[in-house]
Amino acid sequence: MARVRDILEHKGADVVTCGPQDSVLQAAHVMNQHGIGAVVVVEGTQLIGIFTERDVLRRVVAAGRDPAATLVRDVMTQPVISCTPDTRVDECRVIITARRVRHLPIVQEGALCGIVTSGDVLARQLKEQQEALEYLNSWTHDGR
Repeated sequence: MARVRDILEHKGADVVTCGPQDSVLQAAHVMNQHGIGAVVVVEGTQLIGIFTERDVLRRVVAAGRDPAATLVRDVMTQPVISCTPDTRVDECRVIITARRVRHLPIVQEGALCGIVTSGDVLARQLKEQQEALEYLNSWTHDGR
């Protein structure tokens, strides 16, 4: 069974972060610049929150807040739902579905070491299913 570390080996461990004192506008610019839907909020090396497109929509735009004057710490999602490199991919799918999140920071021994998205999990599971189908197909054709 695939583990989160397998996804990170393929996609890399880079994580885009921001600080809690950054403005929402700064964080939105960072997300746009990187083409991503979330930034992990860190204070020093400590993971303290996550700031997502959903937070922008619900906690800033819908609340009528000024993105240039609103700090990330005031509108970020916390506590953060995370997992470890040893977490099975199917467990990540359950967490993502049950908790209705799209981004899971990966933490090992208190240190941020990556992030996986719902898309990463889906792609990995589709790859495993394709490999299983190919194996079964070759087995049934070779077994005749």
